[in-house]
Amino acid sequence: MANATGILSATTAGMATPAVARRTWPRWAALGVALIAIAVLAVAWDAAGARLLVGALGVVLAVRGLSLVRGAGVGEGELAGRARPMGAVALAAGIAGLVVALSSAALSATVLLVGVPLALLGASAGLLARGGTARRGGQALLVWSLLVTALLVVTGLAQDWNRAADLATVVAALGVAVLALPLLIGAANLRTLGAQPDPAPVRSGCGGCACGAGGCGS
Repeated sequence: MANATGILSATTAGMATPAVARRTWPRWAALGVALIAIAVLAVAWDAAGARLLVGALGVVLAVRGLSLVRGAGVGEGELAGRARPMGAVALAAGIAGLVVALSSAALSATVLLVGVPLALLGASAGLLARGGTARRGGQALLVWSLLVTALLVVTGLAQDWNRAADLATVVAALGVAVLALPLLIGAANLRTLGAQPDPAPVRSGCGGCACGAGGCGS
């Protein structure tokens, strides 16, 4: 889930101007609200909850992946080099999710049953590889991941795997709702930034190099 959060959102530090913030925060807020609505609907809609989740995540990943691939040449350094492969993976995963969601409800439920534990364990490993607060969060997530995995396996063996898939859908819906939180927080931060006045424009032909003090060729 932590890796998915990184794909879905960017940091507000890159939104340098109030004008950019004013254009961006409504989209972030709308996406966050939409993710929460999808999570609630997926839990309430037994017949197609898994398809809704897989399809929605597929759309988000595909859009974000395409954005990363298109913008790979804009940045510089190591981050720019990683953007294209990360975007390609996200785009491929998103398209695959859409295909699964459109093809079969049972296959969507199976994808969640297998994918939820793997995603939780993968996110735990990613956080544990870091230090400080992220590592402590990874330890907590690892415990949660093991509990969820054990619950799904026990439910599948003791009752049936359809019931286990239903539980995986609920856990996935909770994860989607959690993914909405950084978007909503980021939208609030961007709205605050957007409320600030725009910086004064730099006068044409002057780069602030003290013309009156002998700069700019005087």
